Amino acid sequence: MSRIDELVAHAHAGARVPTLVAGVVRDGAPAHVASAGPYLPGQQFRIGSITKTMTAALVLALRDEGRLALDDLLYRHLPGTPVGAVTLRQLLGHAGGVQREPDGDWWERNAGTDVDTFLSTLTADKVAYPPLHGFHYSNLAYGLLGAVVSRLGGEDWREMTAKRLLRPLGLDRTTHDPAEPFARGYVMHPWLDEMREEPRLDAGAMAPAGQLWSTVEDLSRWAAFLADPDPAVLAPATVEQMCAPVVLSDLEGWTAGHGLGLQLWRRGERVFVGHSGSMPGYVAVLAVHRPSRTAVVAFANAYTMRYPGGIPGFGLDLLETVLEREPAPVAPWRPGTPPPAEVAPLTGRWWWMGREFEAGWDGGWLVITPLTTGDAPWRFEPDGLAANRWRGRSGENDGEILQVRRSATGEVTALDIATFVFTRSPWPA
Repeated sequence: MSRIDELVAHAHAGARVPTLVAGVVRDGAPAHVASAGPYLPGQQFRIGSITKTMTAALVLALRDEGRLALDDLLYRHLPGTPVGAVTLRQLLGHAGGVQREPDGDWWERNAGTDVDTFLSTLTADKVAYPPLHGFHYSNLAYGLLGAVVSRLGGEDWREMTAKRLLRPLGLDRTTHDPAEPFARGYVMHPWLDEMREEPRLDAGAMAPAGQLWSTVEDLSRWAAFLADPDPAVLAPATVEQMCAPVVLSDLEGWTAGHGLGLQLWRRGERVFVGHSGSMPGYVAVLAVHRPSRTAVVAFANAYTMRYPGGIPGFGLDLLETVLEREPAPVAPWRPGTPPPAEVAPLTGRWWWMGREFEAGWDGGWLVITPLTTGDAPWRFEPDGLAANRWRGRSGENDGEILQVRRSATGEVTALDIATFVFTRSPWPA
């Protein structure tokens, strides 16, 4: 905690921002808050593009309900749009080649329009590159996704976000418009110690790209949800899909990319998910290490923060500090329940092409561990009511079928995993 306090104080001293505040989340709960400059607990800041993570969650929720498919072309849900030849998946991952901003004045610093007016201004040249040409960050893409959400959901994006995400998760201080107490946002003069307060305008149809206001406490709850989702809000498998890479934004070092609405950062052997955000007068970051259920959120009320990598770099530095100085406790081993009688013959040593594997039972899962290579274990669950049939749910055999082979007398003779036959002998005939 003292190290986090020190890092926040040092960053604030050189950042030229009135207020800098950061929160640490451990194992699903707020663990520490550090601030420098004027700050009140529960104070709102604008979160900018972190809003996109919630818009993406709404799209995925509609997908889970069967109301859309990620590979639907946009014009299926927005008929007549001149930018319809891109898929929802490409829009979510910034891989659709759509230009960064809508037409007109800079939307972040001007009052927005309604959805119909927003859609009517689009022209075909708003697709700057062929889809999947590569990464091209697009705020416009999220305005379009917000329009899809509203059309399919039958109500305004604002109300859908509150009904499906904010209220169920208890994010009572995350709002469309600022609610006191909230931090005023500024632009700092580059070489004079002067500040200019920025306007706080409703982005209208572009709200799904960056409208929301939140607090350290609320955004920490959203970070905890991304680390360990509540199935009543969004299926854990769906959140895991959001975290899978759609496109790399750093083709040289493979240190950054995008999933379905989430930014991905790699530092060393760790991968973090989340998003950064900015609106005139504000910058913010949310970064989550899902394996350890650890996260950092941070806000500053100035449009530019002097720090290597900006506020995303600051947030990732804090998160790495937490993970390195206070690693997650190791879960102790405890005896479990024995496998069912019909499963016990599947456990033990198995061999394939001279490679050794061990099959064990772990709380309802058949777990097969590659001993020769040391690769990650494969987890299998019963495939419905089918006898002798299991479905892979992790590792390289995720989704594959394990078929138990038996002799004429019913004894287990082999495990057939996607046509790879594992036997009890390291050197079968």
